[in-house]
Amino acid sequence: MSEIEQDVPRRKRRFSEEFKRDAVRLVVEEGYTFKAAAAAVGVGDQSLRAWHAKFAPVPLPCGEDASVAELEREILKKATAYFAKESL
Repeated sequence: MSEIEQDVPRRKRRFSEEFKRDAVRLVVEEGYTFKAAAAAVGVGDQSLRAWHAKFAPVPLPCGEDASVAELEREILKKATAYFAKESL
């Protein structure tokens, strides 16, 4: 780090709720990985993960009368989709 960079105080950037929701939408609806979406909007992936926890829609439950096999299948589908997105 140069002397100039050390002397400049780092300002905390502020983002609107709309900006945060749009960034989360890239992950939720467009299928971006957290890393790719964060890079696309110019933020850290930890910030995007925090916004995701706050703004992402809650997944719908399987239903009270769902069998264990149905629940397992739903979990496996979600896990497969999650890991497929993260590996891109």
